[in-house]
Amino acid sequence: MKRIPLTVKGAELLRSELHQLKTVARPGIITAIAEARSHGDLSENAEYDAAKERQGFIESRIAELESKLGNAQIIDPVLLDADGRCVFGATIDIEDTEAGQVLTYQIVGDDEADIKQGKISVSSPIARALIGKTAGDVVEVQAPGGVREYEILDVRYV
Repeated sequence: MKRIPLTVKGAELLRSELHQLKTVARPGIITAIAEARSHGDLSENAEYDAAKERQGFIESRIAELESKLGNAQIIDPVLLDADGRCVFGATIDIEDTEAGQVLTYQIVGDDEADIKQGKISVSSPIARALIGKTAGDVVEVQAPGGVREYEILDVRYV
């Protein structure tokens, strides 16, 4: 099975979600199904159908999280020694050469990506362009609006 890269924080978030689903959501939906079942005829019981659908979603998400955590390759950016290269887990300051705007991104796993928090997926076009590069390098990224050019200002492992 394919290894799934995760930062330490990302793995903690997935474990937390899994724990919540197993200890809160699963028992809650079991109670909801039992209550809906007590209302009588299941063939015309919308509450029961909705609860069973929710149960399917919860069980599917639990299986997905267990699989991801079981196949996770947890990488601690603090322990990286990549000689200033952009790698998974690195925090990178880049400058949009056209707009002059400085951006800071951390390259993370797909499940951790959140552009509003400055976390970009390792499989995103910008991260793929940055991987392996060092401070001072200029990269071109094919964006929906055309080719964008970025200069790497700094690479940190925090």
